[in-house]
Amino acid sequence: MEPRVGPDLQGKAEFRPYHHPAAGWGAAKSVSRFMAREGALPVDGPRAIMKMNHERTGFDCPGCAWPDDTKGLHLDICENGIKHVTWEMTRKRVGREFFSTHSVTELAGWTDYDLEDQGRLTEPMTYDPDTDHYVPISWKDAFDLVGRTLRELDDPNRASFYTSGRLGNEATFLYQLMARELGTNNLPDCSNMCHEASGRALQASLGTGKGTVDLKDWETADALFIFGVNAASNAPRMLTALAEAHKRGAQIVHVNPLVEAAATRTIIPHDFKDMATFHATKTSTLNLQPRIGGDMALLRGMAKAVLERSVTDPKALDQEFIDRHATGFEEYRALCEATPWEVIERQSGLSRDDVLKATRVYEEADRSIVSWCLGLTQHEHGVDTVREIVNLLLLRGNLGREGAGPSPVRGHSNVQGNRTCGIDHRPTEEFLDRLAEACGIDPPRAHGLDTVHTIKAMHSGDVKVFVGMGGNFALAAPDTPYTYAALERCELTVQVSTKLNRSHVVHGRRALILPCLGRTEKDHQRKGIQSTSVEDSMSMVHLSIGMKRPASPHLLSEPAIIAGMARAALPDSKTPWEWYIEDYDRIRDTMAKALDGFEDFNRRVRLPLGFRIKQPARELVFLTPSGRAEFSAAALPDVIPASDTLALGTMRSHDQWNTTIYSGNDRYRGIKNLRTLVFMNRADMRERGIADMSPVDIMSVAKDGSRRHLDGYLAVPYDIPRGCAAGYMPEMNVLCALGDYSTQSDQPIMKHVKVTIRPSS
Repeated sequence: MEPRVGPDLQGKAEFRPYHHPAAGWGAAKSVSRFMAREGALPVDGPRAIMKMNHERTGFDCPGCAWPDDTKGLHLDICENGIKHVTWEMTRKRVGREFFSTHSVTELAGWTDYDLEDQGRLTEPMTYDPDTDHYVPISWKDAFDLVGRTLRELDDPNRASFYTSGRLGNEATFLYQLMARELGTNNLPDCSNMCHEASGRALQASLGTGKGTVDLKDWETADALFIFGVNAASNAPRMLTALAEAHKRGAQIVHVNPLVEAAATRTIIPHDFKDMATFHATKTSTLNLQPRIGGDMALLRGMAKAVLERSVTDPKALDQEFIDRHATGFEEYRALCEATPWEVIERQSGLSRDDVLKATRVYEEADRSIVSWCLGLTQHEHGVDTVREIVNLLLLRGNLGREGAGPSPVRGHSNVQGNRTCGIDHRPTEEFLDRLAEACGIDPPRAHGLDTVHTIKAMHSGDVKVFVGMGGNFALAAPDTPYTYAALERCELTVQVSTKLNRSHVVHGRRALILPCLGRTEKDHQRKGIQSTSVEDSMSMVHLSIGMKRPASPHLLSEPAIIAGMARAALPDSKTPWEWYIEDYDRIRDTMAKALDGFEDFNRRVRLPLGFRIKQPARELVFLTPSGRAEFSAAALPDVIPASDTLALGTMRSHDQWNTTIYSGNDRYRGIKNLRTLVFMNRADMRERGIADMSPVDIMSVAKDGSRRHLDGYLAVPYDIPRGCAAGYMPEMNVLCALGDYSTQSDQPIMKHVKVTIRPSS
């Protein structure tokens, strides 16, 4: 089955460079058009916007994981958050009439935009192979099918339980509890494809898999270094923090092969005065464009410069901090001294002067934060790069104090909460011991499968049941045709979803679609309307309460769906699944016993803005083998593309959230009516005889020598370093071989695909 991902585009493809501020009136106009197109009700739309990210009485944005504003803003919102909520609140519906009209074979030929645009799923459906249609099934029969299939497996490890970042903490805890009571740690999640490198690096360096800073630190830092982040599209509320930082005189350094809109200037929509006067605020003081994969060399160069200065200026280093709290410093110093500037310049793609500009900002700041996203993690050397960030921070004691530290930017609303609450294919013994004691189960101890290895196991027939809690696994994963084939070889695929997507038409021999409540909707249970909790990028946990009537009376909450599957699969289980669903406070009481940092959960989560999970490294308590922060001493990787080869990074467009595509436009990059494109340096285009906006053929070469193609894409000249190219996921996931994953993190190498590009034949 060939992947079909883009929307049906109308109008001529256009490229016009964007020169306006991020957010502001451009965002306001885009939101207005989108809400009108989706038919958002004149009352529900504005009411939802007023409730989004509002503490205690509102619902958490189902988009990004940026923290809620500490000032308690009533309009702590962004363009993509409003689009995400409006997309969920659509009046369009997909029920039995729709499925009786359209076969799965027909739907497989639709674009993903068209699939999701049909609206909200309204009742459970099962695939009928005799008619090639989905047909209605009762909830009881659906749970019985899941339970019977799981019970009949000869090994519980024949099943794998995937989680997207939208799942709330309470459902997450029940989901991992079900899997482990069944007897497997096969708990892949979207973090396996995104920030796995961050977690492993921070755990190795600091003894915690999370960043140590919070939003107050962003409000007090003297310098902010933003690596590999397209904030205006993927964490738009960060724009407020950047604008406020610039206003107070902080230095802001953006490091990205592309100078994104968030790295220029912005007008914050909830700043009514600036909106009225069209007053933009800068969001950067320095922009650096390394080659794809060159960030680690830049960081090494900055550290080398700091160490060189320390020879004549002892204040360049915080030697007291290093001596008291770190280990491995002398080895790291020797490594930096032995790394020639010529190598740093060549591998980073930056001049020594550019590296020193960033270093001066770092040296002159008393308190520095380094933030990063997938631009750093989706590489072979992602773990080493994040550890290099920690190395740099340790040199000047930028840890354990206000306004300083590492700050990964998680992309999905509760992906960090998923990991905290047990979605981890490599659980620690300490976690499993507490879970066993709190829940009275005997969890398996062997590590399970992550995302890449789940796909491999489905493809080989070792995994026969795949359960997806949210997301669109078929499109989010790499090597799209291989992933499709893997799903189709399963005995049963189960997708818990709000809207129709590709993962429903790429399915196993038997398949279920189980529709769930959205985060905007009221969750009625026996003890009343329930709330769920989420954890943001900075470890704050707070409640989310839906405010809208459910799209269908036949929808169940995610906790209720999990409990239904669990009871059917584990009929003799002593876990009180039904009792938990009556009142989610009961789930939280058990979580308080099982999860470190969740003590007194029900009281603390109802405090203003919730509570922050303790971060030992923040208090200079390092849960590492040495009991100290650990410098790493990894060699610089060679990221220079071979002759005639380009390094291609995949990314999202602005009018897109994960695999959900709202239109064929990418406003901030000047694109209209086009997704099948590749951004290229003009000199690289000229060298290959490629004209502006002309069709090209792209071929990737995997580690194993296999090749993959995309033909007829349009070449867009763009400000990107020579030797680099970029294009949109999920269209370009085809180019990333499943076997091309990092040996450090097992993450697919989506940001460094080796390609050749030629004019279309």
